[in-house]
Amino acid sequence: MSSILKIENLSHRYSAAWAVRDINLEIAQTGVIGLLGSNGAGKSTTMNIICGVLNQTEGKVFIDGKDTRKEPEAAKMNIGFLPQSPPLHSDFTVNEYLTYAAGLRLMEKSTIKSAVEEAMERTGISHFSSRLISNLSGGYKQRVGIAQAIIHKPRLVVMDEPTNGLDPNQIIEARKLIREIAQERTVLLSSHILSEIHLLCREVIMIEAGRIVFSDTMDAFNNYIQPGTMLLKMENPPPLSELLSIKGVSKAEYLTDKQARLYFDGDQDITERIIETAVKSGWRVREANLDKNLLDDIFKQLSTQSL
Repeated sequence: MSSILKIENLSHRYSAAWAVRDINLEIAQTGVIGLLGSNGAGKSTTMNIICGVLNQTEGKVFIDGKDTRKEPEAAKMNIGFLPQSPPLHSDFTVNEYLTYAAGLRLMEKSTIKSAVEEAMERTGISHFSSRLISNLSGGYKQRVGIAQAIIHKPRLVVMDEPTNGLDPNQIIEARKLIREIAQERTVLLSSHILSEIHLLCREVIMIEAGRIVFSDTMDAFNNYIQPGTMLLKMENPPPLSELLSIKGVSKAEYLTDKQARLYFDGDQDITERIIETAVKSGWRVREANLDKNLLDDIFKQLSTQSL
């Protein structure tokens, strides 16, 4: 299978400051890929370059094997783009706007009507086809923005902060729609909200200070930092002083009469040492679970690497 998106040595600068530097990336599978980074990290610059909105200073971008600089029209036929503020025309009806968007994608005139109807059905806005966009709620405007991004059935759909500004119910609906779209194509979704990436994405790419500092699966991202605490459930719990006496344990506390949390830092053998001590001392451990790190902790550590 050919790569859906391939980026080689991508760099871009505004005046003297580099916004993006030496980014290399290749995506060949469908699903939701998260582009994570703090505000100003370079996410929007990267996405604008991928979609042809901005010409890069250095490097190459290929969409389905097509160089976006050398074959812009051919490349863009396989890109759908939902910017952070969708370029909706408020004085158009939904049907008029999507017909206009299909024309911009150079779709065959004979296919536009059916493509508009299918896009409206996929995004759940068919019943608003004759309504002016200005009269839609924020959630439905976002659906229209998603519809224009998928109307030409691109292999790659790029979404910049797609749930930004939506209320909780609208966010849930948007997430469901994004998952459905990703069953058939690749969705590159940017966000600075860790929980959003965690809920939607199977892989995550993190950009900080214009460089990629992490690129792997969501599970690998969650487990990037070694767990720093352990929960112990015991039938015969010892005094707190015994837990604190274990080499490497920096802090201990009882959460209930029979459940304790032990804190440690950077000791690869600490978990085995805790269990061995528990067995020898007859604490009768029923459960021993390492706490997963908060995504915020991982974000901070990865961000620090780029500084």
